[in-house]
Amino acid sequence: MTRHRWSFEDIPVQHGRTALVTGASTGLGFAIADALARRGADVVLACRDAGRAAAAADRIWAGSPGAVVRTLLVDFASLASVRAAARRLHDEYDHLDLLVNNVGGFRVRYAVTEDGFESTMAVNHLGPFAFTGLVLDLLTRTAGSRVVTMGSNGHRQGTIDPADLDPEPGPAYRFMAAYNRAKLANLLFAHELDRRLRAAGSPAIAVAGHPGLARTEGGREMNSLIRAALNPKVNPLALALSQSAAKGALGPLRAATDPNARGGDYFGPRGRTGYPELVTSSTLSHDDRLRRRLWEASEHLTDVTYLPIHESEASS
Repeated sequence: MTRHRWSFEDIPVQHGRTALVTGASTGLGFAIADALARRGADVVLACRDAGRAAAAADRIWAGSPGAVVRTLLVDFASLASVRAAARRLHDEYDHLDLLVNNVGGFRVRYAVTEDGFESTMAVNHLGPFAFTGLVLDLLTRTAGSRVVTMGSNGHRQGTIDPADLDPEPGPAYRFMAAYNRAKLANLLFAHELDRRLRAAGSPAIAVAGHPGLARTEGGREMNSLIRAALNPKVNPLALALSQSAAKGALGPLRAATDPNARGGDYFGPRGRTGYPELVTSSTLSHDDRLRRRLWEASEHLTDVTYLPIHESEASS
């Protein structure tokens, strides 16, 4: 007996729901936003570049005439930009049903943001951590709301010390180690966020999804030989070992819309490719002490504090 292949057709109608998708101008973020719009959601595209955001909105309208699509400019490498975007969102909306923290990627070469953070950690974790806290009130006032974190199989190779989120500065920098570390941070955040939401009695839940090995623009900074090796038009093996952004988006889309999803669930292919199923993240991503330490470090670094816990809840 074969398992059900969860696909776009399984997404419930989203009429009346407002969804914000970060990093939505291309790749996975665009595919997620496009699918939600096609199912009737009002969609906010949170993007860094105004031109690319407008082009993405036009593409969604072309496939879904009449869809409600708006854009929000935000650079997750800048806490000032994150704060400004959160203020604009509060000016325009009184609630959110869905926040999909998709923005991410990696820098091939070592770089530091204007806030002094290593760029890969900043864009994947610290920026989204701050943004989630700054707009969480729009979600917690809405029954059935969700925060979806984009995971990756890379988190299984990740290690992290919350006291030092930039352990390989300068020439010692290894971009895959930085990426895996940031993706581990994403899963630690997702699990800790859900625990704190439950402790607060919130109607919102935190879930996560991963795309498997999806074909996106994530390797733009790599040298030409590596880009060619990853390009399915050049290397047929790359095509066989990966899947489209639209199919990769199904993992986070299931996390965002499956009516049977529960807080803390994680959806994605069981391997590099495939349809999304309920999967487990690494043991390390569930480490209670590590989750709390990363949360506390993230609050300190971003100066955004939310969902405090009491000592009696610390081991729950």
